[in-house]
Amino acid sequence: MYFGKPKTQQDSTRIPPNQNVTTTFPVLHHGNVPYYKKDLSDWSLKVFGLVDKPATYTFNELLEIDSLTATSDIHCVTGWSKLDNEWQGISVKTILDQVGVRPEAKYVLLHAEEGWTTNIPLEDFAKDTSLLAHSHNGEPLTPEHGYPLRVVIPHLYFWKSAKWVRAIELVKEDQPGFWEKNGYHMYGDPWKEQRFTWD
Repeated sequence: MYFGKPKTQQDSTRIPPNQNVTTTFPVLHHGNVPYYKKDLSDWSLKVFGLVDKPATYTFNELLEIDSLTATSDIHCVTGWSKLDNEWQGISVKTILDQVGVRPEAKYVLLHAEEGWTTNIPLEDFAKDTSLLAHSHNGEPLTPEHGYPLRVVIPHLYFWKSAKWVRAIELVKEDQPGFWEKNGYHMYGDPWKEQRFTWD
């Protein structure tokens, strides 16, 4: 499955305010870069909370789910934007359909390595453009960019696209994640420059 078309024209309609386009892929994160066994036997993804059928997936089980390719621009809260990224992975909607989302679920809390978390409204997490990516531009993710799996939510600042994701928790009330507790915006719309709590 494929959605999104590469866009070659770099016009202002694609670049949020006070962002600079880069052709590199900067590495920014808090904490250590995790490394796993070669066969990923020490890795899993848990989906829990307000769902009908909590699930834990191995990496191989995720690879058995229909894959998709999507092209999107990404925008980092630190001021860089990278255009025309091609991602390969699993649709978030597919996973949510498998576990069955309860009506009272309104938000998602993503859990990553070393206790890192970030919050996203369920409506945003479940968009057609949201995916669990294992590859970028035709190559598996590198450890620094989230190997073996990262979330991609391209319409929000890129800190919401958690690297090294290990669990997806569906909750009723919004709750701040790591950076949100440290002054970042609860939502993070790059077009409104929602970088910090006071924006």
